[in-house]
Amino acid sequence: MKKDVSQLPTPEPSPPGTFKLPPARLVDLKSQLPPKDWPHAPVHCLADNAVCFVTAGTLHKKQLFDTPKKRDLLEGLLLTHAKESGWQLEAWAVFANHYHIVARGNPDSRNLGDFLHDLHGVSSRELNKLDGVKDRPVWFNFRDTKLTIQYSYLARLNYVHQNAVKHKLATVANQYPWCSATWFERTASPAQVKTIYSFKIDRVKVDDDF
Repeated sequence: MKKDVSQLPTPEPSPPGTFKLPPARLVDLKSQLPPKDWPHAPVHCLADNAVCFVTAGTLHKKQLFDTPKKRDLLEGLLLTHAKESGWQLEAWAVFANHYHIVARGNPDSRNLGDFLHDLHGVSSRELNKLDGVKDRPVWFNFRDTKLTIQYSYLARLNYVHQNAVKHKLATVANQYPWCSATWFERTASPAQVKTIYSFKIDRVKVDDDF
């Protein structure tokens, strides 16, 4: 029997955010990149198909994606490769030396490892091209967990949406440009947003010391 998440408590409103790129700089960056391949509205319930939580980090945790343009590059490639591989992203957060995703597969999805291997290969080549270096290793590895418990799944959705706040890069998640919070708040229903944001993330065990 499915859990009625609509009955869960509603969180208190968040204070205004402070993390903002200058408008002119943001427009300039976006104009140099192809449109993002945004996923469809989130589902927010477990099903027979695999739902996985993934964390991937750079080699030696180096801050290789250390500019807005580089994080735009990684986020755009992540969204595009996920769609091409048949994985529905329900939450993501991209940083200078790691990223997190919650991704939903289906019977026709590519193997998760193959999808991430291709993503890491392309993003490494494009990043090295931007930096003018050759054959530099970029990614170390990734860790994936199949989510099978509804509470754990919903808590990890919120964990990823709020990860920029956890790392003190924003005071409100939707003010951080390289995560799913703004997309989630725009595409999900108000009830879904309130429900997901009510889940506590302090007990979510993730190796996240980046």
